[in-house]
Amino acid sequence: MKYLLRRLGFYLVAALASITLNFAIPRMMPGDPASAMMSGFQGQLRPEALQALRAAFGFTNEPLHLQFVSYLSHLLSGDMGISISYFPSPVTSVIGLGLLWTILLAGLAVIISFALGNLLGVIGAWRRGGLVDSVLPPLLTFVGSFPYFFLAMTALFFLGFRLNWFPLRHAYSDTLAPNLSLEFVLDVIWHMILPASCIVLVSVGGWMLTIRNTMIGTLAEDYIIMAEAKGLPQRRIMFNYAARNALLPNITAFGMALGYVLGGQLLTEIVFAYPGLGYMLLQSVRTQDYPLMQGLFLMITFAVLCANLIVDLLYTRLDPRVRQA
Repeated sequence: MKYLLRRLGFYLVAALASITLNFAIPRMMPGDPASAMMSGFQGQLRPEALQALRAAFGFTNEPLHLQFVSYLSHLLSGDMGISISYFPSPVTSVIGLGLLWTILLAGLAVIISFALGNLLGVIGAWRRGGLVDSVLPPLLTFVGSFPYFFLAMTALFFLGFRLNWFPLRHAYSDTLAPNLSLEFVLDVIWHMILPASCIVLVSVGGWMLTIRNTMIGTLAEDYIIMAEAKGLPQRRIMFNYAARNALLPNITAFGMALGYVLGGQLLTEIVFAYPGLGYMLLQSVRTQDYPLMQGLFLMITFAVLCANLIVDLLYTRLDPRVRQA
């Protein structure tokens, strides 16, 4: 319990530091979102509208500590401000547009990559010198060494453009409206196969090599030798004893990967024109949409912190030494 309380306190401090930086950085930059928006209208708005826009974006003449208190109160109520590029839509509504697609694409791809890579790594380490251990590590390392945008564009050109096996862009066909019908679900899966496969191909080799190398060291531990001497089934030794302990470093990396899922797969969504948060983040930088950038950065930070907190809770379940400490 003390371990969990210490970790929870650490994450609360990290969250408060993130909120403070998220508040301070835009106010340390030259100009403000209201001025950038006014310049975009090229004199079509009256000068007195500038003060109203600054107040709407939280840039007032009040002291910074009062602005920070106001910022916290709005943040706790779920108000992240108004987007400039999607004005007058709230930032939370804009983020909600791409959140589902990002979780669907990146989240599912990360889970598949993690599960497949760890399974192949466990099998390869258990049967050293076999087909899985001899062929897959160099092959997946070779595929993963390609720049991601090159692999994605190559797959898009040959499988999408030349062979017409997969669609070229977006998350679903333009002729369909979002609904829960079987036709729409199958169309979404069809659009998702190519970008998700590229993400899995690039990342599965890293998961496999990490757990393979860790498990090789784990197999030399005394408790593994004792389990074999007791005559326990090989499958039980492989998964319940060796893989369970070798999995701990990958669990930490998996928590980080899940946290960054909410940031979107930037290159994936750009190449395939996928309407996720990564593409939205790029657009907010291009249009200098400070409130949207703040909302996205804060959401990514909180997602990473929450994912790591969940990993710490899993650690206490997977590794009894943490509970004893």
